[in-house]
Amino acid sequence: MGNNNYLAAIDLGTTKVVAIIGKRNPNGKLQITGCSTAQSTGIKRGEVLNIEETVKSIQSTIEEVKMKSGVIFDDVYVGIAGQHIRSVRSSGYITRDNPDEMIGTEDVQKLIDDMYKISIDPGEEILHVLPQNFIVNNENGIKNPIGMSGQRLEANFHIVIGKTMSARTIERCIERVGLKASDLILEPLASAEAVLTDDEKEAGVALIDIGGGTTDLAIFYDGIVRHTAVIPFGGNMITNDIKEGCQILLRQAESLKLQFGSALGDIAPEDKIVTIPGISGREPKEISFKNLAYIIQSRMEEIIERVAFEIDNSGYAEKLGAGIVLTGGGALLKHLPQLVKFKTGYDVRIGYPNEHLVADTPEDINVPELSTSIGLLLKGFEQVETIKRLRGSENEFEEVETPQTETQIKREVKKVGMIESFKRKFTAIFEENDAEM
Repeated sequence: MGNNNYLAAIDLGTTKVVAIIGKRNPNGKLQITGCSTAQSTGIKRGEVLNIEETVKSIQSTIEEVKMKSGVIFDDVYVGIAGQHIRSVRSSGYITRDNPDEMIGTEDVQKLIDDMYKISIDPGEEILHVLPQNFIVNNENGIKNPIGMSGQRLEANFHIVIGKTMSARTIERCIERVGLKASDLILEPLASAEAVLTDDEKEAGVALIDIGGGTTDLAIFYDGIVRHTAVIPFGGNMITNDIKEGCQILLRQAESLKLQFGSALGDIAPEDKIVTIPGISGREPKEISFKNLAYIIQSRMEEIIERVAFEIDNSGYAEKLGAGIVLTGGGALLKHLPQLVKFKTGYDVRIGYPNEHLVADTPEDINVPELSTSIGLLLKGFEQVETIKRLRGSENEFEEVETPQTETQIKREVKKVGMIESFKRKFTAIFEENDAEM
């Protein structure tokens, strides 16, 4: 990082590219020192299709962020999504030489290492390996095996896989503007970091991030991510339906949706209409609020059905005690929480990133459409702190000098991050027990 204590992130969305930079204050809250948004024209459904156009969008946001913050930086955390993302479940085991010795971090690390070797399709790569639970000597449902003893250690994993080509294209775009991608982070995991509370993750919650080109899903239960999915539908499809249904221009459809749109046709006013100027001097068009709402509702119901299908498939449909949290730009559609609740039966709230931001953060930063960008920063700080603990370093942002390849370093950091979280939970359990004694 070019400047101590600051981290930068880029969210490459279908509708917009966001560059953001911030630092952590002593209380662990994020202070955003610069944020810039540019229209995104080279990305479709979360995937970079036109490198030139995407580079142009990144360049303009980066320049603006550097100017606003006065901070020069060389590397960024970048979100990855798109319809090519898929996830699989896998499990593995190791047989330990000395069953009487306590299970240590190196045992867990070996299991995680093995998961990076599972067979995947040509042209794909593993982005995240997320442990679900452990089994020690046939004892099931163990969250953290460190400190236990046993001969056979097994684990179940949730593995996120993406196209190598898509990942390389993103990295190439970032390199073209003179930066380096510190890591590619799955966008629904970043959004979840920004808007979900620990209590929600424990009780069971589905995060739905509605973007322009995709709707991202992350399901948590018992504090652990259990399922992720990227659905190739988003707000742009709703805008397109309005354009087709009302026979108007795309930009008119977008402003209709934002200003007068509703996700519930039945409660839209019968008698209200909006007049749209005719194209090139033609007669103006009159569009009723009710018609507009029904167009939006039918497409939105399709997105909700896809999400509900994913929730059912995850096996956690009965375990979402905290229901659904909506975030992303699409979450602000009027009456959407009511429609989602009506269609799924779950409690619904809109997720804002405010819990992680300093108190005097401007209102235009604490918005659902910046959840992913803010989550990428949070994930970045988590990785930096892990490296610091890993190396026992005093200066948490000094350069990591190591002969390892980038991929190995990233993998190492991700593994150590998981193991560290096990250790922290484990220590907390001991402290609670001591307090009770």
